[in-house]
Amino acid sequence: MSTLRTRGLVINVPGRPDGYALDMDIEPGQTWGVLGPNGAGKTTLLHTLAGLLPARSGQVLLNESPLADLKRREIARHIGLVFQERQDSFPATVMETALIGRHPWLSPWESEQGDDQARAQQALTSLDVDHLSDRLLNTLSGGERQRVAIATLMTQNPNVWLLDEPTNHLDLHHQVKVMHLLRNQARDGKTIFMCLHDLNLAARWCSHVLLLYTNGDACWGPANAMLESSALEKLYNQKLITVEADGAPVFVPVSA
Repeated sequence: MSTLRTRGLVINVPGRPDGYALDMDIEPGQTWGVLGPNGAGKTTLLHTLAGLLPARSGQVLLNESPLADLKRREIARHIGLVFQERQDSFPATVMETALIGRHPWLSPWESEQGDDQARAQQALTSLDVDHLSDRLLNTLSGGERQRVAIATLMTQNPNVWLLDEPTNHLDLHHQVKVMHLLRNQARDGKTIFMCLHDLNLAARWCSHVLLLYTNGDACWGPANAMLESSALEKLYNQKLITVEADGAPVFVPVSA
C-alpha cells in the first residue's frame, strides 16, 4: 500500500502569501477530510497532491519518492483523483467511461480484457449505476455522473484516493452509500483524502481532518481533536452549536 507524505509543502494559491508549510503523513487505512471556506485552497491542494499543479515550495512524496520524479503512468497506478467539476470532451457510455480507469494498467495499444470489464462492472454495481452502462454520460443527471466518476476511480484501483467533494450532487441515500464505500476502502488498506463542505460528514466518517484557512494557515490531526466548535467557528467565521447523535457530534450553524 502507498503512503503519501508532504514535506514543507506550500501550495501555490495565486495572490496569497506563503502559507503554513504542510508536513503530513497520509497513511493507508486513514480517511482524511479537508475542511475550509471557499478560497482556502482545498482543490489546489488536492491537485498538487496528484501532481497536476506545482507546489510553491516543498514536495510531495509517494512511497518516499518525490512525485515530481515519477512518470504519470506510475503515479496513476498509485493515485486517483475525482474532480469537483468535469467537462465531457467526447461522447462516451457509462461503461466506456468506467473503463478509462484501467488505462494506467494497459500498454498504449492494449485493449481492455475480461478482467477489466468485470472490474468496471463491479464498480458500477457498487455505485448503483450498472443499469446505466449503455447510456451516454452526457445524458445523466449530476448525481449519476458523480457516481460514475467514483466508479471510474474504483475501476482504476489506486492505493490513494483523492476526491474533491465526493458527495456533490448526491441525494441523501447516495451520500451515505458513497461515504460508507469510502470508509470500507480505507478498511481494506486504501488511503482516502477528500475535500468536504459538510462538517457532519467529516465528523461521522473521517479518521483525520485538515483545516485550511484562507490566509494560508493550517492544522491537522485526528478528527476528534480537530472537530472542536471553537476551531470550526474560527475556520468558517460562523457561530455553531454542537449536539450529539448516534455517537457523533452534529454541528448546526446559528444565525448571528
